[in-house]
Amino acid sequence: MVDRARIFTGVATVALVAGISQTAMAQAGDAGRQGAAAQAPAEIIVTAQRREENLQDIPIAATALSGDNLDAKAVQSIEDLQYAAPSVSITDQGLTQSVNIRGIGIASGSPAVANGVATYLDGVFQPPILTSSSFYDVASIEVLRGPQGTLVGSNSTGGAVFVNTVDPSTDRIKGYAKAHYGSYDAVGAEGAVNLPVSDTLAFRVAGLTRWRDSYYTDLGPFNNDPDSLDEQAVRLGAMWEPGALRVLGKVEWIDKNTGGYAYRPIAGTTFANARTDDIRELTYNAPTLNHERAINSSLELRYTLDSGIVLRSLTGYTNKRINNLYDSDGALAPSDTDPTVSFNQVQNQFVRERQVSQEINIISPTDSDFDWIVGGYFQKNKIDVIIQNRSGDIVGDPTDIENYQDKQTLGIFAQVGYQLTPALELQVGARYSHYKVEGSGSVTIGSEGPVFGPDGLVVADLAGEHEDGRATGKVALNWTIDDDNLIYVFAARGYKPGGSNNATSEFGPETVWDYEIGWKGNLFDKHLRTQVGAFYMDYSDFQFDSLDTATGQTGVVNIANATIKGFEAQVQAVFGGFSFDGGIAYVDSELDALTMVNTRGLNNVGQLGPQCPAGTPSNPPICFDYAPFFAVAGGGPNLFSPEWSFNAGAQYEFLLSDAASLTPRINYAYVGSRWTNLFYDPQLDLLGSRGLLSAMVTLRYNDWAIEAYGTNLTDEEYVSGQSGNNEFYGAPREFGVRASVRF
Repeated sequence: MVDRARIFTGVATVALVAGISQTAMAQAGDAGRQGAAAQAPAEIIVTAQRREENLQDIPIAATALSGDNLDAKAVQSIEDLQYAAPSVSITDQGLTQSVNIRGIGIASGSPAVANGVATYLDGVFQPPILTSSSFYDVASIEVLRGPQGTLVGSNSTGGAVFVNTVDPSTDRIKGYAKAHYGSYDAVGAEGAVNLPVSDTLAFRVAGLTRWRDSYYTDLGPFNNDPDSLDEQAVRLGAMWEPGALRVLGKVEWIDKNTGGYAYRPIAGTTFANARTDDIRELTYNAPTLNHERAINSSLELRYTLDSGIVLRSLTGYTNKRINNLYDSDGALAPSDTDPTVSFNQVQNQFVRERQVSQEINIISPTDSDFDWIVGGYFQKNKIDVIIQNRSGDIVGDPTDIENYQDKQTLGIFAQVGYQLTPALELQVGARYSHYKVEGSGSVTIGSEGPVFGPDGLVVADLAGEHEDGRATGKVALNWTIDDDNLIYVFAARGYKPGGSNNATSEFGPETVWDYEIGWKGNLFDKHLRTQVGAFYMDYSDFQFDSLDTATGQTGVVNIANATIKGFEAQVQAVFGGFSFDGGIAYVDSELDALTMVNTRGLNNVGQLGPQCPAGTPSNPPICFDYAPFFAVAGGGPNLFSPEWSFNAGAQYEFLLSDAASLTPRINYAYVGSRWTNLFYDPQLDLLGSRGLLSAMVTLRYNDWAIEAYGTNLTDEEYVSGQSGNNEFYGAPREFGVRASVRF
């Protein structure tokens, strides 16, 4: 459903921007005197195709942001990209951020499921945990929409996000420092310094520290501080370039505490009576914790032969760990004896993922009619998930879950481009990916108890294995009409691997065929730049969490196929001191119908067990009769897929002197409503639309700047995500000031 009032507000904002642009064009002379000299928008350079290329010259639907644009567009982390890039929706699920593009990504919290939108840090694939860390010292962010099945590989049915940090440079000592203070006692500082040692060797050190009080008050006995922030990060880079060889290494350390995740029971669920009217009040009766740590590292070697051919190696290693302590139901349910010690559904969770990856490329120069890239890829992931559920003195037995996954991905790929005529290029890419996983673990109840003995009762064996592979790729025709206009058409296939729930239950891979046509143009003497496209996608074997009646545990199944179609448009413009940018997307999707267990109808605490044999009554946790709880699901839109999304921003730079300027800026972003569950219950499964307004005013003097900013200026209250029977909320209105210097 679309909130028409919000769409009207957004369209009015875009219309206002367009109207101002007409005035700016009519008064170009005045703008040149009052603002910066008239110029075109800065070139958008992307590196996702292993070369530095102008976005306007390649057949990819993408949004690219420079590091300097992040503050201006209020983008601090991955979650904020949905307000700056069309067709992107990011749903808060606690442990992970569910990143979806055009309704394709990840719709499961299982460690057996791979990303559908691949996120890369300096070219290295990132596991889905710990994706909410803050951006700092970023050179650019590229959001690629649609399957990227040639150069990216087996985790990009929806698209890919590339975060590129600033490289060391040998030219001079330089850097920046920035500090801010804002609402909720938000305090932070970040900076970087580039240190050339010689003409061939340089280092760069960057760091970040941030603190903020919680947006919430915990009314429970433990006075938790969920959704507060205590974050530190340091990155060290080194670059050595003695001629044709270039060696670039980076290592990063992240430590982040949030005091636990902030959520409340969804209205209409079992514990909803614990909710107050204020969304900023929580009712926990257990201590909460969220501590995230990560090490990210990369080593890139590039050697340029005399022929111009580049030999490239990229090695990556990541080690991410999270400790969580939950009040699983988010509700006060005190005992009759001592409400200060009674826990209801407490969960202690530890997740660790280690990854090693290696990519090899051979890249041709682009100065002839024929260019090419060939390569190979290896990735190894080891995932440990340990969960302890305790129900205290309420109901149920202790539950221990251990799930271990060892995953391996292999890929070989090639992409070639050939100029059929000076204006027409044929581009063909192909990749074959092979994937295998081995899992182990179990679900045990009643350990160290009087009923099932010290070792408890194993109710599910999570051991299993899976292996699959798929061919993916792309065929494109690119017609360069002139220096200012490119029209492209292509067909591309993407793939996301399957996996194993246990020894008897596997799920298959997802695949998607994407057919697109697009136009990229420069108008008004290059003062206005556009990227416009339309797409039709055939999406097969959607992976989703479903209760496995053979074990009584939630597992992943291939539930349905879908069709997805729509259009996207973006614009960037500069007319003297005035500039604006915006994007809009329409996505229409439809999933097939299916029959599955509606777990919300169970209203059960504890383990249910496998399906009882015919004629045997339910006897949890030995067995349970699920027959009455099967229901028809699907038959509607794809999950996590808003029908409409758009954003617009405008600013004007007033020159106060040769050294000083004043620039006010305003941003508006709208993300439509989206479904989170295939039963489409409007009370339980629908995240409402939101429209967020932000603004800032920047005073610059030479290399110094001071900025006053405000986010969510209308203090919009909205649900940002769901996990189980609980829901998360977006940040309230905040104000602050930033000061920075570049040197």
